[in-house]
Amino acid sequence: MIPNSFGSRLRWWRVRRSLLQLALAGAAGTTQRHLSFLESGRTQPSREMVLRLADALDVPLRQRNALLLAAGFAPMWRESDLSAPELEMVNQALEHMLAQQEPFPAIVVDRHWNLLRANRGAGYLTEFLNGVSPAAPVSAQPVNIAEWLMSPRLRPVLVNWQEVAIQFLRGVQTDAATDGTQQTADLLQRLLAYPGVPDLSQVPTIEEPPAPVLAMHFQKGETALRLFTTITTLGTPQDVTVQELRIECFFPTDEATSQIFKDWAA
Repeated sequence: MIPNSFGSRLRWWRVRRSLLQLALAGAAGTTQRHLSFLESGRTQPSREMVLRLADALDVPLRQRNALLLAAGFAPMWRESDLSAPELEMVNQALEHMLAQQEPFPAIVVDRHWNLLRANRGAGYLTEFLNGVSPAAPVSAQPVNIAEWLMSPRLRPVLVNWQEVAIQFLRGVQTDAATDGTQQTADLLQRLLAYPGVPDLSQVPTIEEPPAPVLAMHFQKGETALRLFTTITTLGTPQDVTVQELRIECFFPTDEATSQIFKDWAA
């Protein structure tokens, strides 16, 4: 967990980014001596210095606000509700991307993989897998894609679940290291606590050159689907909510999978 004081938070992020004081001081346009005083609490930073250090450390907007608060300044970046009028153009972009992906699946999730939006293609996929459509209205307990992927109920229909699970878990592990929040660290621990989850140190045996991407191989009855995914984020975000959005698009790896989705959409 990130400590409370500004100096301790600053040092926590510097160590997290594997930077020496000299390197961070140079990147932020200050001296190692001044940085040392900031970390020890002997000197209080100006608002400009907080922002320069946050830039140099590539701290997410949510945690930049926390650094400002710890230094005694008001937060700079707002966290808007996705339905807020100021995010109308963002919503239009999201809807456009979801529509363009049809008939193949596409979803929008937040930083903790809670489902926010889904297109019809995503509905076809999840109805095929377990009869629950992500296109349904979001309840008070929204679908969490990470928990869904790790849950035992998906494993019988995801042929290469072990491979997919370990790659996904490593992604969440990277998220936890990048955003530095307790919530993401807690999510990782919850996912690792599922029975049968592979160890993160596990390395798959490669007997032949691997495919360019790891496809998810679903098999239910006589129907087989092979899909790979892309993750998109919004560029140059100036809002916490916007920065934490992810758009995941699923693409078929073969013509048979492509045709199945086209038939479902017909």
